[in-house]
Amino acid sequence: MKKILIPFLFLTLTLSLVLTGCGNKTSEAKSEKEVVKIAYLPITHSLAALEEAKELEAGENGNIEVELVKYGSWPELLDALNSGQVDGASVLIELAMKSKSEGVGIKAVALGHKDGNVIVVSNDVKDGADLKGRTIAIPHRQSSHNILVNLALEKNGLTINDINVVELAPTEMPSALAAGTVDGYCVAEPFGAVGVSNGTGKVLYESNELWEDSACCALVLTDKFIDERTDVAKEYVAQYKEAGNSLTDDEAEAVAKEYLNQKDDVLDISLQWISYDDLELTKDVYNSLVEKVKKYGLSDNPPVYEDFVLSDFD
Repeated sequence: MKKILIPFLFLTLTLSLVLTGCGNKTSEAKSEKEVVKIAYLPITHSLAALEEAKELEAGENGNIEVELVKYGSWPELLDALNSGQVDGASVLIELAMKSKSEGVGIKAVALGHKDGNVIVVSNDVKDGADLKGRTIAIPHRQSSHNILVNLALEKNGLTINDINVVELAPTEMPSALAAGTVDGYCVAEPFGAVGVSNGTGKVLYESNELWEDSACCALVLTDKFIDERTDVAKEYVAQYKEAGNSLTDDEAEAVAKEYLNQKDDVLDISLQWISYDDLELTKDVYNSLVEKVKKYGLSDNPPVYEDFVLSDFD
């Protein structure tokens, strides 16, 4: 019996060591990937960031793994970005510009999307001139939605003083329109499409009718992440731009269904208004934004392109 038992125990121990070693190698291989923490809101404007995370998760190659961190509001997301809880975020560019002006170490490295906003109004609003005296909601004073409302008013010989502007959470806007507490709103998608889909509102203007290729959201990274993990940041940005270029209509809808928890008809409407190709934040695009930020009173001293935009991450 002893002659049989000893070889058996030796074989069992050997197999155990081999299996344990294999397990460690697998774990080590997995931990070798650089984790990049990206904050986002569940809106269509974040789809390029969400698509990149999905592509990286599906691929076996590459050195990066994206950890998506979802927030329910811009103040929450901005607090996480400004305090360094995340490496970067898909965020309203005007909010990021304000943070930069206040000394926060961040840089914009790409656009989040192009166009993709609408001004939705109640069905009794006849035209742009009929906005006079109405109550219009925006998500934040520091937003392209604020600029778009100003542009719509200017197009019809009005100013912001001719309407009542209120700030509302995006999720509250469709119900506020249905209840009649606001006469219209401009907000990140898909909430404009919700108002159209349920029949309580209609599109007065698409953003490209007021400001073609308008800048709205941007991919912003912390200086700490860029300085301490430069190669990782560079690879992440390159793959982010590729993800935007490869985001077909079908893929955009698939990603939106996975992350946004909206009805199919809402997403079908919303995705007609937005594009994700060529997300380079050029000097011309940024300076056009700065001009409007100053003109419509969002900021008197926004950061200059060279201080805020990292344009050589190719």
